[in-house]
Amino acid sequence: MIQIFGTNKNFDCKAAQRFFKERRVPFQFIDLKEKEMSSGEFDSVLSALAKSEGSRAAAIEALTDTKSKDYSSIAYLDDSEKEEKLFENQAKLLKQPVCRNGKTEATVGMAQKVWEGWK
Repeated sequence: MIQIFGTNKNFDCKAAQRFFKERRVPFQFIDLKEKEMSSGEFDSVLSALAKSEGSRAAAIEALTDTKSKDYSSIAYLDDSEKEEKLFENQAKLLKQPVCRNGKTEATVGMAQKVWEGWK
C-alpha cells in the first residue's frame, strides 16, 4: 500500500493524490498535522531515500524543506541533530509529499517517473 505523508493545504500533496487516483492505485493519505510518522516509518523512509540519495546525510537534506520558515532552526545543526528535529517537527520541516511504497521505496516531492513503476 502506498502512503502519502503531507498536509491537506499543500498543492503537491493534492497533485500526488490525484496522480494515484487517476491510475486507480490504492493509497493512504496521512495528514502530518493530525498524525505524524512513527519513528519506524520515519526510519524506513530515511533508509529508502539513503539508497537513492547515496547516504543518510543526503537523505536528510532531501527531506528538509529549505523554504520553510522554520528551516533556520535546523540549518546549522549536525546531521544527527537535524534528523531528530525533522522527526519532531514533521509538518513544519519536511518537504512534501513524502510517498512510501512498502518499507523499501520512498520519494520526496513530486516524483511521477518513480511512481509510475509502483503498483
